[in-house]
Amino acid sequence: MKKSRSGGASSPLNGKQGKYWDSRRKRKIADITQALSVCPVDVAALRRMAISEGGLLTDEIRCQVWPRLLNVPPHILEQDQETVERENNKDYNQVLLDVQRSLRRFPPGMPDEQREGLQEELIDIILRVLKRNPQLHYYQGYHDIVVTFLLVLGERLATALVEKLSTHHLRDFMDPTMDNTKHILNYLMPIIERVNPEVHDFMQQAEVGTIFALSWLITWFGHVLSDFRHVVRLYDFFLACHPLMPIYFAAVIVLYREEEVLDCECDMAMVHHLLSQIPQDLPYETLISRAGDLFVQFPPSELAREAATQESTAASTFKDFDLASTQQQPDSVLRRRRRQKQAALESSGAGPIVAVAQPSAARRFVRLAVMGLTVALGAAAIAVVNTALEWAPKLDLFP
Repeated sequence: MKKSRSGGASSPLNGKQGKYWDSRRKRKIADITQALSVCPVDVAALRRMAISEGGLLTDEIRCQVWPRLLNVPPHILEQDQETVERENNKDYNQVLLDVQRSLRRFPPGMPDEQREGLQEELIDIILRVLKRNPQLHYYQGYHDIVVTFLLVLGERLATALVEKLSTHHLRDFMDPTMDNTKHILNYLMPIIERVNPEVHDFMQQAEVGTIFALSWLITWFGHVLSDFRHVVRLYDFFLACHPLMPIYFAAVIVLYREEEVLDCECDMAMVHHLLSQIPQDLPYETLISRAGDLFVQFPPSELAREAATQESTAASTFKDFDLASTQQQPDSVLRRRRRQKQAALESSGAGPIVAVAQPSAARRFVRLAVMGLTVALGAAAIAVVNTALEWAPKLDLFP
């Protein structure tokens, strides 16, 4: 087994916290081993382990668990790899260009010879999957996902899993047009609106759209995160969940950056630049938990109608922008409204403002019944697993 590149989530290394983490880590490894050893394999337990804090911890464990999460049969994993014809291949030139530009996706300090060998394997995996599935169309960014699987799993396993992923989770991105990709991006603003209408209104007023999140979505954040540990941690999460989970994670990143967004000038170029520059020091475990929370609160079925009808809306659509925007810049209006609300809450002794949309009474009871998220694991994580299992049979993806 090759050496793991991604030791999983970072953890405290000293004192009582370090001992506590080591104890939890050992217990989790034991739980994963137990789930893999029973017959049939306890896939639901593996999903919970992939979602919970730290994810699957090591690449050695991922080699065992990722195929189970995608329900790739053992005989598929053992198939010999056919030779890939590169000459006269319609995708080869573009794939070659993208792979040659992917140097930063390989470990720093890796010998050139080893990296070049992996790049050749990367090209072969992509062309092999496309040859087996002529209905799929290559897109720029696909190689960012494939290289992650290659570095974790090696060529043989990566080919099998990428093929399954490409015909299921990534299928919409591999259509001849971007229509379905745009539709998935359309879920972003309704999620943000449910949680923080002020951030939603600001973004709509700036007419920033959702294109800033395109590379996040179609590469599963592999293109925009510099630390490989964070990339594979997110892949653990996404592989264990519904295919739309990456768009929920995109939403929680925007919501986490509320202060920066609302302090930005309400200008399309400025807001787009801010949001497209993703911070590298995000609290990933907290955001993963929050994304699971929002998925349970606002499932795709609830947002589907809005996503289908999303359009860029002029400022005049929103209340109180009509008159105010004729007198001063919209970003100044939003900042003033925000300061006023903050001051009103503080003067009443209510503490700092927390921008969360208030759920209906019925939803509040549901939330009390099924939520209770913790970073380690919670009812929402179990609900996300159950939702994935309910969704999966429709595509014959999971057992």
